Amino acid sequence: MSKTETTTSATTTPATPKAEVSARQHLETYRVYVVTWNVGSRFPDNISLRQLLGLHDDASGDAADYLPDIYAIGLQEVNAQPQQQVLGLFKEDPWTHKAKKLLRFYNYVAVKTEQMQGLLLTMFVRRPHVEHIKDMEAEFTRTGFGGIWGNKGAVSVRFTLYGCGLSFVVAHLAAHDHQLDERIEDYKQILENHHYHVKRYREIYDHDYVFWFGDLNFRLQGSDSSSEVREALRDERLHDALIQRDQLFEVREKTQQAFQVLHERLPAFPPTFKFKEGTSEYDLKRRPAWTDRIMYAVQPLNRQPGMQLAIEQCSYKSHPAYNISDHKPVTSDFTIKLYPNYRTPGVVFTPLFAWQMGSENTVEYRKQPEFEEGPNDWIAIYTTDYASLADYVAYEYVNQAESPTSSDSNPERDYFETPAPTPRRSTRHQHRNRQRLRRQQEANEELVRLDFADDIDLRHGEQYQLVYFRSTGLRGVTSVAGISGIFVAEKRSGSPHRTEYHVD
Repeated sequence: MSKTETTTSATTTPATPKAEVSARQHLETYRVYVVTWNVGSRFPDNISLRQLLGLHDDASGDAADYLPDIYAIGLQEVNAQPQQQVLGLFKEDPWTHKAKKLLRFYNYVAVKTEQMQGLLLTMFVRRPHVEHIKDMEAEFTRTGFGGIWGNKGAVSVRFTLYGCGLSFVVAHLAAHDHQLDERIEDYKQILENHHYHVKRYREIYDHDYVFWFGDLNFRLQGSDSSSEVREALRDERLHDALIQRDQLFEVREKTQQAFQVLHERLPAFPPTFKFKEGTSEYDLKRRPAWTDRIMYAVQPLNRQPGMQLAIEQCSYKSHPAYNISDHKPVTSDFTIKLYPNYRTPGVVFTPLFAWQMGSENTVEYRKQPEFEEGPNDWIAIYTTDYASLADYVAYEYVNQAESPTSSDSNPERDYFETPAPTPRRSTRHQHRNRQRLRRQQEANEELVRLDFADDIDLRHGEQYQLVYFRSTGLRGVTSVAGISGIFVAEKRSGSPHRTEYHVD
């Protein structure tokens, strides 16, 4: 992804034959909302995230049409004390939990979370897009103390959506004015050590869209004192002169030593560091600087002829009302183009209208042509209002006689890495039918029947869905391959009464 090529795709449109123009008009537009905030080891107590996430009280009707399709929330200096890390084994990070609790009201699902000490990245997508998420994978790179310690570095989440690869990288680079060379070296280390296990998307810049954000810690060139910078900021005419001396602008645009393939609308907001905690007053122990940034890139070498991908940075702003740390949060709202009506082979569940509690239940699905089953595929049961892919009620592996005891095969750890909000009982089940998986070839499809054990703990009258996860077995690379219709859990009675429920 060269800078020249990226600039062309992102900002200009060359002359194109009419047929290609017509095809491009059918690309679908989606919104991506990115958040970065160094929270200074503080917890989200007694604050609202609504303004930060651009949310309104009305979550229905026309207001919902303007909600982002994807939220990427990247935090730095999340409280990572040993006691918090121990607690994190049993429950979600408080920031993820608070965002999930709010966003579930707007029909979002947390699909992936990655944390490395104080670096935290959580991805949310609107519920209709969940079944189109493919090849989710997280990665991290430590750069602190020569790559030994994770106090600095990057975490990322990548996935494919509607045929396009997206990578979200949140980083925390070396601090202090004089550490410019170390920040450049951190960037190079991240690129060198960040590798994915998905065909065609092995490196960060292999992706169709890249979002790179975080506390990048770039400061101002020059020898101005903290007081002189603050005084200059009071004169709007001097703002542009200051941003031209920003170190990130220098290394990205002028020397091209780092981030040169990425784009950024230069900040029109005041420096986001360093503030006296609890105020919007600069702490003059450090020179004010634009340390918190959001950049982006689009891959020009599109894989769909005649359909040119494009990205637009629609907003870029700080949120001065948030004052719990010495940084102000920054957000950016983007529109991106994805391929229309893009479908990948998966599984189609046979409608299941009622789940008989206390009995073994058979789940039936058809494998579509060209769908390749993974070695560790599994099917999970969720309540219909699930707010995270880590919130499953129970699961069964497709190809294994019983749930493995090895922690290396635990989907909760390997595939989501966000611990479940409440401790779970063992999901190791006993089956009366030893041949619990049965296959039957029908024309070009395979019909599969999988028995779930009789001790699945569902609630009478509550609605549920099945989600089929395809796993390659490589570093937790996981795809959503199919979602069932809604069914209802029913208690056993003398003669099972089956009621058909209409599913919209």
